[in-house]
Amino acid sequence: MTTACMTCDLTSGARPLPGGRLGETEHWLVEHTVGPLGAGTLIVKPFRHVVHVADLDERETAELGPLLRRVSAAVTEVMTPEQVYVCLWSHAKGRPGHVHFVVQPVTRSDMDRFGTRGPDLQAAMFRLGEQPDPVDVEVVCDRVRAVLAAQNS
Repeated sequence: MTTACMTCDLTSGARPLPGGRLGETEHWLVEHTVGPLGAGTLIVKPFRHVVHVADLDERETAELGPLLRRVSAAVTEVMTPEQVYVCLWSHAKGRPGHVHFVVQPVTRSDMDRFGTRGPDLQAAMFRLGEQPDPVDVEVVCDRVRAVLAAQNS
């Protein structure tokens, strides 16, 4: 059964999750994005439905920085991008939604193809609406999952 929150639906399994769960801590999940930001773009989100960073509790906050660094390092190792963008997204239909951090590998070819970078690159990717190949997503997810597991051992 779906809820009003797509992020929660993906966590609960009510909606299909491309690549499956890649990692987790006590308070955070790592998953592949749903949408047109390319294979290898991940989401770091709290298990708990939180709509403002200011509402994160101390334990969630303590885990966040180290987890974002580990996920960014895994994306860098697997995708070898020019840069890894890490940005907060939390709007759904113009209203604050479940907080999640997008961890996106960006290559020179991405910037050349869209003629832009940063938030404008992400907006251009959404306007085009091109979904990543599901097979590519699965391959990337398997590789990222392995890197994250190795970081924890």
